[in-house]
Amino acid sequence: MDKTLQDLGSILLKAVPTLLLLVVVHFYLKFMFFKPLAAVLAKRREATEGARQAAEAAMAQSNSRAGEIEAALRKAREEIYQDQERHRKQLVEQQNQAIEQARQTSHSLVHEARQQVAGETEASKAELATYAETLAEQIAARLLPRRAA
Repeated sequence: MDKTLQDLGSILLKAVPTLLLLVVVHFYLKFMFFKPLAAVLAKRREATEGARQAAEAAMAQSNSRAGEIEAALRKAREEIYQDQERHRKQLVEQQNQAIEQARQTSHSLVHEARQQVAGETEASKAELATYAETLAEQIAARLLPRRAA
């Protein structure tokens, strides 16, 4: 059993440099490879997160700007519609005024025409009355001398 323990001690003694070399390689890799790699990965994660957050902020800002633009468009459309409505009302008012003016003009023309016709009627009646009287006198003058003869 002593021999086994001695052989085991000898194997362990031969393994110590390998073990030390393994520990040195472990710490060397840890400080020279894994630590810089972890730092690069952390920077990359930060950059990715920062870019994502910047993209989210830009998206939120663009959404709010789009909302503002839509509100401005709605307001502009409303103003255009109101302007069109005012213009339409103004045109309707002008048409109504033109119609009313034409109506008044036609009423005054009809009134003048009626007065003129009434005047002409009276003149014609007077002329006819005069003509009838003259005609009656002529008839009477022709008929009366024959009867007397």
